[in-house]
Amino acid sequence: MARHPILSTGHFEFDDPALANLPGGKDPWTHAVQALGPQRAAASAQGSFAVGMTNDAGNGFLAVDRFAQQALCWRLVDGQLRYAERADELADATTPIDPQALFDYLFFHCIPSPRTVFQGVHRLPPGHFAVLDQGHVTVAPYWVPEFTEPRGDVSFDALRDEFRRLLRDAVARQLDGSVPACFLSGGTDSSTVAGMIREVSGQPAHTYSIGFEAEGYDEMAYARIAARHFGCEHHEYYVTPADLVRSIAEVAASYDQPFGNSSALPAYYCAKVAREQGVTRMLAGDGGDELFGGNSRYAKQRVFGWYEQVPSLLRRGLMEPLFESPLVGRTPVLKKGSSYIEQAKVPMPDRLQMYNLLLRLGVDDVLTPEFRSQVDLQGPARHQREVWAMPAKADPLNRTLAFDWRYTLAESDLPKVRGTTALAGVSVGFPMLDDQLLAFSLGLPVSYKLKGLKLRWFFKEALRGFLPDEIITKRKQGFGLPFGVWLTRHPALMALAQDSLDSLAPRGIVRPAFVQRLTRDLLPQHPGYFGEMVWILMMMEQWLRVRAPGYRVER
Repeated sequence: MARHPILSTGHFEFDDPALANLPGGKDPWTHAVQALGPQRAAASAQGSFAVGMTNDAGNGFLAVDRFAQQALCWRLVDGQLRYAERADELADATTPIDPQALFDYLFFHCIPSPRTVFQGVHRLPPGHFAVLDQGHVTVAPYWVPEFTEPRGDVSFDALRDEFRRLLRDAVARQLDGSVPACFLSGGTDSSTVAGMIREVSGQPAHTYSIGFEAEGYDEMAYARIAARHFGCEHHEYYVTPADLVRSIAEVAASYDQPFGNSSALPAYYCAKVAREQGVTRMLAGDGGDELFGGNSRYAKQRVFGWYEQVPSLLRRGLMEPLFESPLVGRTPVLKKGSSYIEQAKVPMPDRLQMYNLLLRLGVDDVLTPEFRSQVDLQGPARHQREVWAMPAKADPLNRTLAFDWRYTLAESDLPKVRGTTALAGVSVGFPMLDDQLLAFSLGLPVSYKLKGLKLRWFFKEALRGFLPDEIITKRKQGFGLPFGVWLTRHPALMALAQDSLDSLAPRGIVRPAFVQRLTRDLLPQHPGYFGEMVWILMMMEQWLRVRAPGYRVER
């Protein structure tokens, strides 16, 4: 199969017995594809990987791991397959910007695969492979999550012991012999990684934490609890508004397309401090919530799911006519019941769009008519429905987990960490996304992930006695950035944001009247909420300034 060059990144091994003996001098991917075929070869690879290769006959093969821990982009040029880790490596000054990708960015705060910001340049989705044959590229999943419920009695003690062993093995696989280091937010995942580093390496983990001088955002106290508990070599850095003013443009332009996850700046400073102290590799705790049921929305959606269990006659004959009446909507005591029914009636995943920032602000109010005419406003909804439908016969909770594996992890959190660590000059590993831990999660009872409304019940109980009790019982937070709050208090940061939005407005994407209303009226009312939209627009403009300064919506 292979013709130079072969692109292969990540750390992986094949689990198919047919690949036990690799012929001398042969590239492992070339041998795997020849021996097993493209789909089976990709499915046999365990770990994080991205691979691209072609042969003299003009055929090609691409694949990425199950969570897209490694990225791979491709385009077809004169029948030839070109591929690279970054979308911008496949674009040039003549490659048009895709308006639909910009709309997807405003909707998702990232641009989900397979689209990229450049027309004709595609990103391979997680768990997918592609083949080029006779000038045609076919993209398909080689892996789709299959959840299984255990039959018979389940031994908690046995599962706990297996889980702890898998965690230790996963962390051990990610260490490379350099200074053992990790991010430490003070949450259960990063604290677990820090503790396991000490167990498997025999050395204290070098932990790096970010704090904020803003009430309700700083959780350094929990990071310190974990660091003391595991005897870590602990390092702290408090990000300031001045840091943002210095680094926003650099971080925005470092991505290969617009990227709006606001915790990218804290992650960058965390990795930057580590690199300045000689660290070359860091482990991150991303994935524990999504594999083991730790996000608050899982409990919230279960509550909405209870409505389906109410007899249809009672729902449609009594509850809905009552709670949907105008009188109830104006009565504070009953208004919550009306809101509950309104949301519960909307099927998943469409129900999640009810919280979407762009939709809540109003697409017609935010975007210009010219821009709207160039995009498919229903594109994101179709994308979400396709992803939602992929796991066959899954429990609603497991289906939501798999949905988050795509949108929260593969499209947002992992690119955030991967991009910012690369900018700082540090490599990163994600032990929570280890294939054996993934398999364990797929077979864990639903009731162990969300017990009633108790989030990640098994994870916490299995690590009780290993993690400090304060970490187990704390509310999830992470490296959330107090951007909106800081905007209203720091003139230099507000000036940067205002300048960004003012230069974005003439591009014809966002209504100038909305830009004025956002900073003048909405932001002061609720800085934490509306500050997110300021951030999204600012980061898009900062990227366009460097990568596509002349972009304008055609009238």
